[in-house]
Amino acid sequence: MKFKEIIKMEEKDREKKLKDLKMELIKSQIDSAKKGNSKAKEIKKMIAQILTFNHSKEALKNK
Repeated sequence: MKFKEIIKMEEKDREKKLKDLKMELIKSQIDSAKKGNSKAKEIKKMIAQILTFNHSKEALKNK
């Protein structure tokens, strides 16, 4: 997911995507323990991008 896509998303959609990514991260970590390969790094990066956008948007509202 690109940052441009995150900007275009509505707040409800971002929250839903964040929830889905967190669940996917948990599943990925479980699969990683069993199989040895993981997409956890990519998922964490997407979660961080969404959270960063949300926090920056909140900071602008508070000013």
